[in-house]
Amino acid sequence: MSWQYTDLLSHPLWFACTVLLAAVTRAQRRGRWNPGACAVKLNGKTAIVTGANTGIGKFIALDLARRGARVILACRSKDRGTGALNEIRKLSGNQDVHLRLVDTSSLESVRKFAAQILEEEKELHILVNNAGASGLPKGMTADGLDITFATNHVGPFLLTNLLKKKLLIRKLHHISQFHSPARIVNVSSANHWRGKVDFSHFRGENLVYTMDAVYNHTKLHNIIWTNELARRLKGTDVTANSLHPGIVMTEVMRHYNFVVRLIFNMVGFFFFKSSEEGAVSTIYCAVSEDTEGITGKYFDSDCSLVLPAPLARDPALGAKAFEHCERLTAKL
Repeated sequence: MSWQYTDLLSHPLWFACTVLLAAVTRAQRRGRWNPGACAVKLNGKTAIVTGANTGIGKFIALDLARRGARVILACRSKDRGTGALNEIRKLSGNQDVHLRLVDTSSLESVRKFAAQILEEEKELHILVNNAGASGLPKGMTADGLDITFATNHVGPFLLTNLLKKKLLIRKLHHISQFHSPARIVNVSSANHWRGKVDFSHFRGENLVYTMDAVYNHTKLHNIIWTNELARRLKGTDVTANSLHPGIVMTEVMRHYNFVVRLIFNMVGFFFFKSSEEGAVSTIYCAVSEDTEGITGKYFDSDCSLVLPAPLARDPALGAKAFEHCERLTAKL
């Protein structure tokens, strides 16, 4: 007697086990920290969230807006950014939410955005580098950079360096319930464990474009950079941390082929986090009193402190990588 995969899927016992496993997974993926139970308010604070027009970024921005912050949505698309802007204003009741355009794959765009922020904003209290992409086809930017490295790492690196002076400005009369220092939060990924460090990658050399290989390298560099940034900011009131948001049902897979996206969506419906759930670890790093004063650390999707890959914890490599990015962005 022959059987087909569809017959197995339709078997009552298989179906029941699948539903049970999905329910358990959904319960576990909620994590140990609930943003709704965190009473921290951000009135008088200014926050920037890159990639805030969709997915995780939109829910991060929504949470910050609900806490009363002045929120700047840093988006690449004006149309999609405007849609997110209107939605966040409506859901949060906060009209102090604004759209500014930036494409992190373009250093010219990053500089233009940063110049606008430096001119318009008196202070900056939270910077969330969330924008990123996986599965981008092989390509080079106008700056001569691999497009994935430019989007996920070099652009955010330059943006943070340019805005650092705003993060370092503090005024005592702004201290309220949100006592913590200014925070830089970089969204990385557990995939960084499969990443490698080769500085020729930045220029698109010696890269293997299979699945998420290039993405993994950039996510490793995100953590290396964050840890070195934290060391350089020691003695200031600015902290820098990185995190893994979890495996999330977002548009990050939109650059993969149809079959990969189909499998991802089918499996993800039962076992992956929603965008709202995936935003939790970033919000935790950005606002929680638990993370006040903590810097140079890496958090998992359950908002727990964990050790990143050994390469990410190498101070000598961190200094070398940071200096490489400084030289790279100074020339471009």
